[in-house]
Amino acid sequence: MPNADSRFGRLGWLVLSLLVLVIDQVSKAHFEGSLEMFQQIVVIPDYFSWTLAYNTGAAFSFLADGGGWQRWLFAVIAVVVSAVLVVWLKRLGRDDTWLAIALALVLGGALGNLYDRIALGHVIDFILVHWQNRHYFPAFNFADSAITVGAIMLALDMFKSKKTGETVND
Repeated sequence: MPNADSRFGRLGWLVLSLLVLVIDQVSKAHFEGSLEMFQQIVVIPDYFSWTLAYNTGAAFSFLADGGGWQRWLFAVIAVVVSAVLVVWLKRLGRDDTWLAIALALVLGGALGNLYDRIALGHVIDFILVHWQNRHYFPAFNFADSAITVGAIMLALDMFKSKKTGETVND
């Protein structure tokens, strides 16, 4: 009879995904309730502000002016990616903690933005990074941050040898 660890893989890391989802939704609710659209609260002058923006597109407002169909396209993509991530998590072994954390972060972020997209028709963004009030990076949210950190971890994981844990030198 298979033990629970082999049967469920690393699904325990779904708790991290849930934590990301909760932090994301609570932070979005806070800033949506506290700020007017595009209002900025400077946190670090010339570098970092809180703001409120809605994004109907994907990253960097890709397809934001698509007329509404993109909402469902991105929702379907998020559902498919989320399902793949859950299956991937389930198949991980005991020694794949780094990869499990990466997948859980991406999954939690994807679910946070998926909820916004389905329930609201747009994603709420509130983090604004800029340089001297001239060069602005597009606004983003906690879910986007989790996805980015998870993706970086996934990329770094690709450079590790599976047998030795050392980096691959090709």
